[in-house]
Amino acid sequence: MTQLAFITGASSGIGQALAWEFYHAGYAVALVARNQAAMQQWVAERGLQPTRCAIYAADVSQPESIQAAAQRCLENQGLPDVVIANAGISIGMDSAIAADLNTMARIFATNNLGLAASFQPFIAPMRSRGHGHLVGIASVAGIRGLPGHGAYCGSKAAVIAYCESLRGELRGSGVQVQTIAPGFIDTPMTRDNPYPMPFLMPVADFARAARHAIESGAGYRVIPWQMGWVAKLLRIMPNALFDAAFAGRGRKPRQPQ
Repeated sequence: MTQLAFITGASSGIGQALAWEFYHAGYAVALVARNQAAMQQWVAERGLQPTRCAIYAADVSQPESIQAAAQRCLENQGLPDVVIANAGISIGMDSAIAADLNTMARIFATNNLGLAASFQPFIAPMRSRGHGHLVGIASVAGIRGLPGHGAYCGSKAAVIAYCESLRGELRGSGVQVQTIAPGFIDTPMTRDNPYPMPFLMPVADFARAARHAIESGAGYRVIPWQMGWVAKLLRIMPNALFDAAFAGRGRKPRQPQ
């Protein structure tokens, strides 16, 4: 029986690459994003078979929107084997600017509430079935807070902690909760970063490594592996040394208000 992967943020970047990787590996795919036209164009260009692909327009920052998309997937394609909560946004912020609190709220609504809302409709039926994968896409940026990235780093730290909590809650149910923490991946989200990006990885290579990690049952995986060692170093680095290392580093651009 063909397995099904439900993937949010599937209109570009990592989500699109994951969709292709799982489809190419023989899965049926449920593609979810706000930009329905972009998904339709990509599906047509790649020649995905209608019997193994469905598109659901949804905004993960609105729980009722992603929950409705999940329900349509359950009705049309059945219960997924893999749910990947990938949809996310990355915008710089300055906490001294009042308007940037709106930026922070938007990031958390997408990266955190949206992730939980993407999982929620599938938890009970996966538990009843006795197996499934719930995969949260975090980031190495969730390991330590970087200047100018307070909202994004905070949101990805929350993804790591949330998935860890959910993993404990579902222990013994057969449902695996997994966290994938990308380093620097070559996508539209990273191409305007005004700072060096060590171990920058092609997005197709990331997607392949992520699928292998998910299928192997890894609870937590940093990709590429080199950034895993960087993450370990960052965890133990004293604050004074960490602050000095990142002083003067370029910051993620803010969004004009």
